[in-house]
Amino acid sequence: MATTRAALTNNDIRMLVKGATADERALAAHKLCRTIDRADLADDERQVAHDILRVMATDAAELVRRAMAVTLKNSPALPPDVAIRLARDVESIALPIITFSPVFSDSDLAEIVRMGGAARQMAVAKRPKLSTRVTSVLIESGTEEAVAVVCANDNARFSDLALQKALDRFSKSEQVLQAVAYRSTLPLAVSERLIDMVGDQLRDHILSHHALSPERVLELVVGAKERATIDLVDQAGRAADPKAFVQHLNRVERLTPSLLLRALAHGHMTFFEWAVAELAGVPHHRTWLMIHDAGQLGLKAICERAGLPSRLYAAYRAGVDAFHAMEFDGRSQDRERFQEHMIQRFLTSPQTIAREDSDYLLERMDRFARQQHAATG
Repeated sequence: MATTRAALTNNDIRMLVKGATADERALAAHKLCRTIDRADLADDERQVAHDILRVMATDAAELVRRAMAVTLKNSPALPPDVAIRLARDVESIALPIITFSPVFSDSDLAEIVRMGGAARQMAVAKRPKLSTRVTSVLIESGTEEAVAVVCANDNARFSDLALQKALDRFSKSEQVLQAVAYRSTLPLAVSERLIDMVGDQLRDHILSHHALSPERVLELVVGAKERATIDLVDQAGRAADPKAFVQHLNRVERLTPSLLLRALAHGHMTFFEWAVAELAGVPHHRTWLMIHDAGQLGLKAICERAGLPSRLYAAYRAGVDAFHAMEFDGRSQDRERFQEHMIQRFLTSPQTIAREDSDYLLERMDRFARQQHAATG
């Protein structure tokens, strides 16, 4: 240890305290910090090292304090009281420490979020690891930009309540909604709520990457709310050249899984066939055979080839089965009858369905029955 003690107590320390220029003191600070970070110090040596770091943290020259912050930003050797002092310094010194230092407690980070301002909140949001306690404070007190950054940080842990609160605070913020949607995992309740808050592109990402309950999938199919999407679905059914139409939609990235679901739910089977063929890169006649194959394997195989989300297969299957089970005769209730058949098929499919999901679907069937009775009564 004699070599280490000498490294901490000889010329570099004198230069740190008495160096004529800030550049000289900054060079000494860098060398000493590097030694402190790498050395295996005894208890008395560690105390000396900490005292030296406290001297550096009070140096009048920003250059010296910055040399210290940059060199020790990832080091567990930095005393917590010194880290807190640096976190309150000017941003060029504070931000590296706040972003990376492992010596902060959750309480320290929460206080920085509450009192530190936008730049420091962003630095906390970017940290390589964050607890639910810190992310909750960021959601409550952070700026829109900080909340978007922390929601995009997959190394940050969130409670379900915190993510719901992020949607409450920033329900109109595209960057926050996108950051939440693109997290690697999401609670079911958050996924389902997001579905009603985002545009088609994010909705399709959620459908493809996050779990949704069967009733929400069907609700998307039969309850298409967006006027533009409904118009596009109806246009799909009327297209004189469905092949050219789906090619155009694919080029402009509008040929999405949810559009195919809605088109199928509206009975536009020709459009569905051509769309699947386009996405799968398979000729239409072969796609037609696979979709309408009496067995279970053809539709599943072509959907997989088209890159359609596996969790939506049951809904596609229900739509195709419903199409086979009825004929469209042009009556005013065609669409409603078709959707009722879809739900019936989904209810009677061999796929296990939770009781609350089946209750929801039965309620939908009752609603269709009431609508039909009102229309004919």
